[in-house]
Amino acid sequence: MSELAPMREQVYADPRPKEHFDRFHERARTREPDWCYELTRFVTSLYAYAGLRARAIAVDHVPGSGPVILAPNHFSFMDHFLMGCYIRRKVRFMAKSQLFKPPMQFIYTHGGVFPVRRGARDEEVFTTAQTILARGGAITMYCEGGRSRSGKLAEQAKRGIGRLALETGAPVVPIAIHGSSRIRNWRRLQLPKVTIQYGPALRWERVADPTRAQQQAVADEVLAEIKGLYAGLEEHGRRGVLRRVRAQRRAAKASGASRTVSQVG
Repeated sequence: MSELAPMREQVYADPRPKEHFDRFHERARTREPDWCYELTRFVTSLYAYAGLRARAIAVDHVPGSGPVILAPNHFSFMDHFLMGCYIRRKVRFMAKSQLFKPPMQFIYTHGGVFPVRRGARDEEVFTTAQTILARGGAITMYCEGGRSRSGKLAEQAKRGIGRLALETGAPVVPIAIHGSSRIRNWRRLQLPKVTIQYGPALRWERVADPTRAQQQAVADEVLAEIKGLYAGLEEHGRRGVLRRVRAQRRAAKASGASRTVSQVG
């Protein structure tokens, strides 16, 4: 297995004040992504399909409408696009505030992205996410927080996704993105084969003011589901997981048909 290419040093804190980002949150709360979203999806999807041989498994687990939180693991800057290229819905993303600088901030804001100030108690990001979900939108949130720099899944989840799931009651779809940790090896002319597997949606009763322990428990459950999906892809590969998923669906369909016949009889 080839070694991972090094990543740039991480800049964690953003010295700019909260007020600097208010306009980005206001736009995200009041306006939908425009042509910039579709253009970016088209370009990145071409790269994903052709360059990374990206394929999806069980994308139908993502609801076609209504509020939903999409929760993938996070290895690469491409994870946003890989996760969203198979979904016809416009998915809203959170991105670290350091990225909101000209000229890229134009693409982010018009594409429906909103900033999160890492290392700060950023209540604005939750207000924006809750506003989008209340309108029936789709939000992506990484339960690991930032990108993994080791190419391995985190041991523990950040509790923010648990808070958002409990406060909104929105279902959470765990997603395993396998292979994206090696996308940064492109300089070595090494492009991986990427697989995106969507798991069944997880749901919790809405809690107005969840405790830290409740938030962490939900976040840990989401991460455990992601780890299970990822481990399956590691062990069985794309084809093996596809065979298993198809077999499970055939069995479920046959079981449902059997119950129907029994009830009629």
